[in-house]
Amino acid sequence: MHTPEEGKVRVAFAELIDLASEKVGGKALLANDEFFAPKENLLKPGRGVFIPDKYTEFGKWMDGWETRRKRVPGYDWCILQLGLPGIIRGVNVDTNHFLGNFPEYASVDALEVSGTPTPESLVDAAWTEVVPRTKLAGGTQNFLPVASERRWTHVRLNIYPDGGVARFRVHGVVQPDLTRLRATEGVDLAAAENGGIVVTCNDSFFGPKDNLILPGRAVTMGEGWETRRKRVPGFDWIVVKLAAPGSVQRVEVDTNHFKGNFPDMCSLEGCSLKEDLLDFANAKDISWQEILPKTKLQAHHRHFFEAELKATGPFTHVRLNIFPDGGISRLRIHGRVS
Repeated sequence: MHTPEEGKVRVAFAELIDLASEKVGGKALLANDEFFAPKENLLKPGRGVFIPDKYTEFGKWMDGWETRRKRVPGYDWCILQLGLPGIIRGVNVDTNHFLGNFPEYASVDALEVSGTPTPESLVDAAWTEVVPRTKLAGGTQNFLPVASERRWTHVRLNIYPDGGVARFRVHGVVQPDLTRLRATEGVDLAAAENGGIVVTCNDSFFGPKDNLILPGRAVTMGEGWETRRKRVPGFDWIVVKLAAPGSVQRVEVDTNHFKGNFPDMCSLEGCSLKEDLLDFANAKDISWQEILPKTKLQAHHRHFFEAELKATGPFTHVRLNIFPDGGISRLRIHGRVS
């Protein structure tokens, strides 16, 4: 049974970016068994679906990773490469739709390696346990905290003795190469792959907040940040902590795929904080500076702003305001680390 304190920890780390998601380059490298359903499903978006009458030549089709029933001692495992190496704050072993066939227990190991080792060479590597063997529940999200402060590049999900897991999320904080960032002119200070973090937003009803700073352009409207239709006065906003304090040289606001639901206008502000802050909605002593004044936007379009910028920083955080609501697929803050 989980205590209220444990619940708060789970909610806190689940708000962090998924370091293993296929959207950020995560890969399922190797599994000892994937008889019923392939390992690659673990890193796909969503929680998985269930189609009652769908079968394959191997048995029931399941939207997850599922191993055969084990008839010998041991357990099953899957090795995954993080798309964004970093500090892991917690994992989510989601057994959605796996009810009579979910694993009874799970544990997680982690590893940091450089280069591109072969999946087979990782099997006997010096793994470190970051989540001990823990009892799971079926048909639900099992949030398991991680206490380690080390940087990791790979994880191994172990299930006991066998069964199926729909999705596996590895929530944490990206650890960027600051030496490289400092040496790069025009680096995207907001990008998730460089260590940018979406701290909070006032609304993310249709599109998750972290989508705003993911790599590449959005492939569909669902890969952006989108708020509900506003029926009261005001506007929507989202706050991004930059990978490192830096000056702003150019801003990109991309409304790719947002056609009947793009914001009418946007503005951008910046601030410089000495300590981390989570409650931006109620903070009254933040000194926001206008970077980009309220500016008209177009549908399905990449907007670049350079000459229009009023302040360049250095800043630690930026706040994108959209008027009155709608969707933005990507925000890029090109600049230089201070």
